[in-house]
Amino acid sequence: MHVPASSSPGTRRLAQAWLTDVEILTERLLAAIFTDNPEWTDYASVPRDDLHEGCRAYLTRVLEVLSGKVAGPEPEDEVVAAIARHRAVQGVPLEVMLRTFRLGGRIVWEALLEQAHGKGVPPDAVLDAGTATWTVIDGLSSALSTSYRNSELERVRRDEQRRLALVEDLLGSRAGDVRFADRAARELNLPAAGPYLVVVARVTAEGVSALAGPQTALDAFGIRSLWHTRIDNVVGLVALEHREPAEALDRLRTLVRGAAAASPAMSGLAEAGKGHAFALIALATVPEDTKQLVSLDERYPEALLARSPELSRRLVDRTLGAILALPERERDTLLQTLAVWLDENRSAAHAAARLHCHRNTVLNRLQRITSLLGRSLDGHRDHVELSLSLAALELP
Repeated sequence: MHVPASSSPGTRRLAQAWLTDVEILTERLLAAIFTDNPEWTDYASVPRDDLHEGCRAYLTRVLEVLSGKVAGPEPEDEVVAAIARHRAVQGVPLEVMLRTFRLGGRIVWEALLEQAHGKGVPPDAVLDAGTATWTVIDGLSSALSTSYRNSELERVRRDEQRRLALVEDLLGSRAGDVRFADRAARELNLPAAGPYLVVVARVTAEGVSALAGPQTALDAFGIRSLWHTRIDNVVGLVALEHREPAEALDRLRTLVRGAAAASPAMSGLAEAGKGHAFALIALATVPEDTKQLVSLDERYPEALLARSPELSRRLVDRTLGAILALPERERDTLLQTLAVWLDENRSAAHAAARLHCHRNTVLNRLQRITSLLGRSLDGHRDHVELSLSLAALELP
């Protein structure tokens, strides 16, 4: 919409006359801002000279459009856009600025009436000037709203990018830097010191995280956390503060819908990188199709095996190779019997109760295992190697 094409020559002359005296209108607008409705005034973050310049630029633009000097108001008016971006950075609410624009419209309209009265302008021209003025104000207000919201969205995007960069640095290149961790803590609204858990949750190919809404769930219990989505997992920094790790883990386990893992409690945000590495090691012990959240504190043997996959394979081959070579049914029966027997502190009677068979059946199977493996099942070292080998079989 181009107002000059539809407004009368009289309106243009009235506006043109005020362009040279825009400073007078600027002072009137500033006075109105601080006296009309003081409770609406929220320019504390804006220096007086800055506010004066913004009001002057706005009123000049109104008069330029009304006088036909520029076409408009355009949906992305450059003067209004500059004001919107500047005030958004200063934190001035959009509603306050819209009120200022309306006040400016009133100031211009009253000035045009004053000019018309002094020059004896016909009533029709005055009516046209009123219609044109408020059409321009509406257009510039719309442009202000659009530019302000775009600026806010851009600021949010920049803040999010900065937040992501801070988290990435905590986990990677700046890990262990205490001074950087202190600064990151302030910007991320997290404590720099105190115990932390680092949680890693797998993300499926469809983009579904293994933990459903962890931040909201922890917030409900007053546990501060930050969650960062990467390509194939979501990383959470959970500030325990005065809580035990088990409390946070219990809350998170109610949200599990895939594989996730947590580090041991780390001493502060500067150890987030180390905690992240520990959580990834723990996650490597969890099969992809499993729905559980494990802690490294619960899985040190499996974690050691996962860290040395070649040694793990050799251990399994050397220790259980003869059983693994059996037909599937016999193999699975013997492996299950061995696992339950070790889990029951090598008690054949207790193992038989869990396996729903006779004690002698368990003893016969153990004898078969001893014969296949060519080794005793009684020594402490044998128990350790067999237990580790069975744990390695469960690894992804």
